[in-house]
Amino acid sequence: MSLLIRSLIAIGILASSAYVALTSTPNLGLDLRGGTQIVLEAQSTDRVEANAESTDRALEVIRRRVDSLGVSEPTLARSGDTRIIVELPDVQDPREAERVIGQTAQLTFHSVLGPARPRAKADPDANRPVIPDEDGQLLILAPTAMTGEGVGGADAVQDQTGRWEVDIEFAGNGGSQWAELTGRAACFQDDRRRVAIVLDQEIISSPAVQTSVACDVGIRGGQTRITGDFTQSEAADLAVLIEGGALPLPVEVIERRVMGPTLGDRAVDASYQAGVIGLILTGLFIVLVYRLMGMMATVALATYTLISYAALIALGATLTLPGLAGFVLAIGMAIDANVLVFERAREEFSAHRGRGLRQALTTGYQKAWTAIIDSNVTTLLAAALLFYLATGPVRGFGVTLSIGVVASMISALIVARVLTEWVSRLRGVGSHVAVTGISTLGRVRRWLTERDPDLMRHRMLWIAISATVVVLAVGGMVMRGINLGVEFTGGRLMQYSTAQNVDADDARAVIADAGFPLAVVQETNEGDISVRDAHISNNDVVRIGDALSEIGGETTKERDEFFGPSLGDELRDKALLALGVALAAQMIYLAVRFRWTFGLAAVLAMLHDVLLVVGIFAWLGKTLDSNFLAAALTIIGLSVNDSVVVFDRVRESWRASPNKPFDKVANSSALQTVPRTINTGLGAMFILAALVFLGGDSLTDFALALLLGLFVGTYSSVFTATPLAIVLQSRSKAGPEDRSERRRKVDPYGHLSKGPADDSGAVV
Repeated sequence: MSLLIRSLIAIGILASSAYVALTSTPNLGLDLRGGTQIVLEAQSTDRVEANAESTDRALEVIRRRVDSLGVSEPTLARSGDTRIIVELPDVQDPREAERVIGQTAQLTFHSVLGPARPRAKADPDANRPVIPDEDGQLLILAPTAMTGEGVGGADAVQDQTGRWEVDIEFAGNGGSQWAELTGRAACFQDDRRRVAIVLDQEIISSPAVQTSVACDVGIRGGQTRITGDFTQSEAADLAVLIEGGALPLPVEVIERRVMGPTLGDRAVDASYQAGVIGLILTGLFIVLVYRLMGMMATVALATYTLISYAALIALGATLTLPGLAGFVLAIGMAIDANVLVFERAREEFSAHRGRGLRQALTTGYQKAWTAIIDSNVTTLLAAALLFYLATGPVRGFGVTLSIGVVASMISALIVARVLTEWVSRLRGVGSHVAVTGISTLGRVRRWLTERDPDLMRHRMLWIAISATVVVLAVGGMVMRGINLGVEFTGGRLMQYSTAQNVDADDARAVIADAGFPLAVVQETNEGDISVRDAHISNNDVVRIGDALSEIGGETTKERDEFFGPSLGDELRDKALLALGVALAAQMIYLAVRFRWTFGLAAVLAMLHDVLLVVGIFAWLGKTLDSNFLAAALTIIGLSVNDSVVVFDRVRESWRASPNKPFDKVANSSALQTVPRTINTGLGAMFILAALVFLGGDSLTDFALALLLGLFVGTYSSVFTATPLAIVLQSRSKAGPEDRSERRRKVDPYGHLSKGPADDSGAVV
């Protein structure tokens, strides 16, 4: 692909991104904009008592409904034994959301016993329900043959005539129950050849069984279709209710109010300033190290920001402060691909000076291609699995992570390549290569080349050190315990009214000074102040009220109740399942692309990194909340990414020197990747350090966890993953070439005999 075509592609991507960014408005989360709070109260029935257990089951059904509505990053928690608090960020029509999530939606399927007499309410002999069908005709129904529990999924679809219908797929015994029900109806030729589908004691469809269906055989295949005079919106809402499942007991809306953001303008401004300062420092660092090429990479970072922001808006993702912080961090990590290319270009230029700057850049892009692809594919694989298997904030993290990875590849492999190739063609640059930043190996690389330390000679020592720190980390979790945040443990919710209007930022400040820096403070549309925290005693309630009275005058406590965790058991279990499957998928991918020894070593190093950060937080007594959960997922991506870069170099070097001992190959390969690791790590550390010191209480622990993870991941890629790979490889009989390498070997200099080429054809 020529430079012209790449330039046109880059311009097209940037133009479309700019159009979306300028013409659309992002969805903001509860922490940045606030949203609608709906309080539901569970009602007891003759069969089910409204208690903590049944309310928790209802909460999980409502959570699935909210997810189906497309509301991103909602907050749901049980309050007391029978109430459910639902907070929906940036909801356009809260009344519609309230109607859908609060419906009982008891879905049942019945045989039709025949028409009923006018004004009849029930069959007096068997107390069987009499309900009018879609046309108003009263039907006598048999007892329930199956319930909504047998439904596996539902979708709103259009038939060939354009009418909206709802497709239903059955799960478990639902398919056989449906076949039995329709088979019984097929034995009649009158009104009894119908099946009544009832939602909340209302027949929504009573289709006749087709004449082709045999008696006592029924409709098999595990699916059916609800027909009716539906609009698109009605069909979509019905599909949400059916797929979400039936509430185990009715719920009643008792409160609905608009809530202000959980974070104030001061926290947002402080985080914005920290991000800007961090980005400036990162850009200056890259320019200092790579000079002219670093300047082009810094310009490409700006395009990465635009592309990511436009993609987030286009997909309708909800922006939260942790998401924005991760977005800023991803900007720092987007330089990784450029650093990989520049370091390889430095090697090529030093080894083949006669071939010139342009050839060094071309070969640098080509040789860095496999490392960039493998590291990003493993991250995308994990992100996709998190999206499809998890729920809530973990699912949202998968969306943000995927967007960041794709945008970083576009920025580095298209935009940055266009800029660097354009600069390399300028007059004077070729004769003054020192200004490009790739004419020398760099001080770190020269020092390592001169000293050539044999780090892997002490591989068992490094493994022992890693094992020791993991034991210490686990010891911290056991001895000190893990201080879980309010999302995991629940806590106490108070609402205060003050004689004078109190700004939410001022309320946060005085409540933090009173000893509750992590409390969630919001302003309601009535002007009250809402305070939530995990550990609040009766004395603490008085202290908070006294603190508010200092700035608001006479303060009255309007509400005081305990609430359960917003990140419930189902979300936790799904998150752990998604994480386990993602790790297994990453290990399988690395085993295929590299070898099983490399994949296992990378996953073990990742577990080492996560356990170490959790252990440090346990020893420090810091809170593990939903922000930390996002940080832990980011650490996993950083750790695997670093290990992949090292192992890609190991694979290449071992293939070039198949007779060289593997431990020597691994040692030299790890040393060769150290400059890239240091430069990428420092670039991201500038941003994180700025967030730690300037981002405010809301982001300090989040940024600290990422900073620790970045440091630990940088260490473990060399001193944990590589020694483990050596030990595991000593027990493997596989040689230096794997299947993919035997299939295709690329000569990076194959095109050079033809003279200066415009393009290598290696990457877009």
